[in-house]
Amino acid sequence: MDLFQLETFLAVAEERSFSRAAARLHRTQPAVSQVIAKLEAELGETLLERSSRDGTLTDAGEVLREYAEKMLNLRADATSALVDLRSLHTGRLNLAANEYTCLYLLPLLDAFRREHPRVKVAVQRTLASRIADEILQHSVELGVVSFRPDDPQVRSMLVYRDELVCIVSPGHALAKEGKASIQRLGREVFVAHNVQSPLRQKVIGAFKRHKTPLQMEVELPSLEAIKRFVQRGNGVALVPKLTVEVELEAGALVGIAVPELQMERKLRLVYRRQAALSHAARAFLQVVEKHAEAHGDPFCFIAERA
Repeated sequence: MDLFQLETFLAVAEERSFSRAAARLHRTQPAVSQVIAKLEAELGETLLERSSRDGTLTDAGEVLREYAEKMLNLRADATSALVDLRSLHTGRLNLAANEYTCLYLLPLLDAFRREHPRVKVAVQRTLASRIADEILQHSVELGVVSFRPDDPQVRSMLVYRDELVCIVSPGHALAKEGKASIQRLGREVFVAHNVQSPLRQKVIGAFKRHKTPLQMEVELPSLEAIKRFVQRGNGVALVPKLTVEVELEAGALVGIAVPELQMERKLRLVYRRQAALSHAARAFLQVVEKHAEAHGDPFCFIAERA
């Protein structure tokens, strides 16, 4: 029993005539009769009173009619739901990011929600090192990372250029100078993030190359905690500029230029290479591309080679 058979059966039941049902379905009367006969054979029940000229249903036919209407209505509902999904009247956008890369997403999600307010958005906080795995496990469709994933199954799109900045409180001795050498920072107490990362290793390597001590005497679990602690006058910190733009503009923190620690951070939007992305995910990529074209550097939209 398939939906085509049920559709034919309902047409006969509603038209009360094989010939009128055939005309409605744009088929021949023998073809309609054959479909009904096959359906009755499969069910082992007579569905229409053959002795009646008005297409009267048997008891079995009445029972089937009720279920056939439900099933065809479900098909219509499913078709309508898919149309809504394609037109982005519904759907869900699932992304993964960490505390830092989530900040990049905020203006993009704002633009996306303005265009597609009915699509639900969920950003899952995930360690950067786990995001590629989450994508390959289909837990999320898109992710934002600050490094290029090694897995060849993951496609990466360069979307933002950031830099490392040394921050101090406005009352710190270095605040007025605005610049410091790495040797000068060797006399400062550093407030660091307690999560190991490639950037942390680069910073440690830079201090070693310049034979300068790195006094990481305080480690905190979040960038927000690091900013607030430094703002209170506790040491210095190296953080992505994206995370302190508001505080630097407001004067709550001061950025110090350190020539030896000029490090670019590239943010990438990543997703499965062979993925058939959802309508919501494809629409988000379009928003990212348009945003990059409209705002320019540091935003960009550049596919990276495999």
